[in-house]
Amino acid sequence: MSNKKSDPNYKVIAENRRARYDYAIEDDLECGIVLFGSEVKSTRTGQVNIADSYANVEDGELWLINGYISPYAQAKTWGHEERRKRKLLVSKKELSKLWQATSRQGMTLVPLVMYFNHKGMVKLKIGIAKGKKVHDKRATEAKRDWGRQKQRLLRNG
Repeated sequence: MSNKKSDPNYKVIAENRRARYDYAIEDDLECGIVLFGSEVKSTRTGQVNIADSYANVEDGELWLINGYISPYAQAKTWGHEERRKRKLLVSKKELSKLWQATSRQGMTLVPLVMYFNHKGMVKLKIGIAKGKKVHDKRATEAKRDWGRQKQRLLRNG
């Protein structure tokens, strides 16, 4: 597999930056997503938001819920619903792993990044996460600030 940075087809569509602040990500997983043609066209223009969305296992299938893909202007008659449930594609083994993780206390499936892979297919990276408390968020922020300050001192010192 080629390096993501040097691959001309690899392109980030949408990123959930708040996820790593609000959740402690324990594991992540790449999965495919079922989209309509107008949705793919809209993702090519980058009009996607996954910040308020989450993934859920329902009836033995994995779904992306509340993910926003804006309507494609040229697809007037055959457009798509902006915030519909979208099916995520994972193997049965991965699905059972996700089901077990979410059945534990406080675990949730959070979309981290949506991107085009090296083949030009839309992929979604989801994280198995546990919600952080306020004091955990403060500790993470303090650790990050100390790291920045340390780098500054090493550079200037």
